[in-house]
Amino acid sequence: MRKFYIFLLMAGVLLLSGCGYNTLQASDEQVKASWSEVVNQYQRRADLVPNLVNTVKGYAAHEKDVLTQVTQARSQAGSITMTPELLNDPVAFAKFQQAQGALTGALSRLLAVSENYPQLKADASFRDLQAQLEGTENRITVARNRYIKSVQDYNVTVRSFPGNLTAKLFGFETKPNFTVENEKAISIAPAVSFDAPAKPAPAK
Repeated sequence: MRKFYIFLLMAGVLLLSGCGYNTLQASDEQVKASWSEVVNQYQRRADLVPNLVNTVKGYAAHEKDVLTQVTQARSQAGSITMTPELLNDPVAFAKFQQAQGALTGALSRLLAVSENYPQLKADASFRDLQAQLEGTENRITVARNRYIKSVQDYNVTVRSFPGNLTAKLFGFETKPNFTVENEKAISIAPAVSFDAPAKPAPAK
């Protein structure tokens, strides 16, 4: 009888291996690892924002609207808990993308404003922060690309036969991903004008 149970156990292990269970587990862990790196890089960017805002404020304190937008966008992005559970909720994931996109746009406007202040651009602290921010944006791009690839591989496994049967049996579902459409708007540099509004001609 004991041999029979051992046989059933071994058969079950072989069955799970053959139907893609292990592949699903490995793919899911890869998605989580890739997501952790995305979160790490977004947090790195968020940590740079206060110093960047304070440095700009020292030279351009009257640019209150832009400074406030950056601070608010950072706060909004930070209010979203970036846990692995977020990966299984398309609505929450979309909100996360929107919040990070808003921060990207706000930072672009802040850097555009800095172009109007030569002394700020010459400040060593500002140049260092700008370089760190640019480096972080590059790291975000790399981390996002890895995450996109991981999710793509995972979703293909979940949807393909016979893995889709195993996925349904054990509750594995497709995960939301970053989309190109969401990035189009935030990839366009904002138009910034420093021209003073024209004054109306004096009445005669």
